[in-house]
Amino acid sequence: MAAIVLDGVDKVYAGGVKAVDDLDLEIRDGEFMVLVGPSGCGKSTALRMIAGLEEISGGTVSIGDRVVNDLAPKDRDIAMVFQNYALYPHMTVEKNLEFGLKLRGASKEERRKKVLQAAKMLGLEQFLDRKPAALSGGQRQRVAMGRAIVREPQAFLMDEPLSNLDAKLRVSMRASLSQLHERLGVTTVYVTHDQIEAMTLGTRVCVLREGRLQQVDTPQRLFDDPVNLFVAGFIGSPAMNFVTARLEQGEDGGLVAAFAGFALPVPAERVAERPGLDGYAGREVILGVRPSDFEDAAHAKPDWAPLAVTASVTEELGSEINVIFTIDAPPVEHKDTADLAEDATEGDDAAIPLIDDRALWTARVNARSAVRPGADLEVAVDTRRLHFFDPATGLAIGHGGAAQDGDVSLAKETV
Repeated sequence: MAAIVLDGVDKVYAGGVKAVDDLDLEIRDGEFMVLVGPSGCGKSTALRMIAGLEEISGGTVSIGDRVVNDLAPKDRDIAMVFQNYALYPHMTVEKNLEFGLKLRGASKEERRKKVLQAAKMLGLEQFLDRKPAALSGGQRQRVAMGRAIVREPQAFLMDEPLSNLDAKLRVSMRASLSQLHERLGVTTVYVTHDQIEAMTLGTRVCVLREGRLQQVDTPQRLFDDPVNLFVAGFIGSPAMNFVTARLEQGEDGGLVAAFAGFALPVPAERVAERPGLDGYAGREVILGVRPSDFEDAAHAKPDWAPLAVTASVTEELGSEINVIFTIDAPPVEHKDTADLAEDATEGDDAAIPLIDDRALWTARVNARSAVRPGADLEVAVDTRRLHFFDPATGLAIGHGGAAQDGDVSLAKETV
């Protein structure tokens, strides 16, 4: 096992296109680090530079106590797991598993021992004599992981290994990956575009955007304390709701966030947690509210702030209901939110069209709610969890409380 350190790493392609821009990242020994971000953010390029499959334009990459910039991939003591499995179709599962060991000159007894250990760990014992074509997608991916495990490398590098699997299988494979990491303790760098995968797997998560690091932190801190609008909108599903609001002094001397005919009181404890927020009194801010911080007022705590809305769409998920409604305010116009919207529409799914240029919000409420499409509903907001961003820079106002123990890293331009 070994730590992996990227120090000022750049990747510049022909024409001056920067895929990775001055990336500083320390991946601790035994850590499961997830690189996440929208398509084209540089996450796969960063992984391939660690592996030696992509030449580094600037900076250094270290694995353990060695700078590996000039080492061939085979000399870096890492093992990769790819999206497309990369199995040899003419070989049995057993031959696929032992192939790397055979190339390294391992004895027949050693190969057999390690293959059987990996097969038992991954539940592949009954498939050792089959060829890849006779396996399901999940079984093939387990073979690919087994091939990496038998090598006992210093680090595993995984490039979207679950993206070809169906949704149910991805969930079970995520659990298997977590158990494997717990058992093996090998430093793992994992690339995904799926932020749910990132949140459930990562010891820490590194959010990238346009080749630049935005924030590195634990999944929960990324959710609770995002550094800017981009991280706030990218992490969490459904995404955080945004609106331009005016902070005003309340009658009790506290702050009130006013927008679209609503006025949400900002608790004193939230103001205290966000140094400098009181300096925005009388000014506009971008207000963020997570869908999970709503509740049907009939089921909410009595101190939550009520909002009267009309449900446009309801998504009944069994354990909860997503209520989609409009507010009488335009969508927030900012580079960060524009990039998020562009990423959201890159797939085959078209976005719901805006109604009279009014913003669409989502509230996640109790499954016992009687809400139906087109019905009026009073939702309540946990105002202790409101988020505030500077409308010019997009940075979270008062961010930094989580940085006390040095466990959080931010984009260079934000510190």
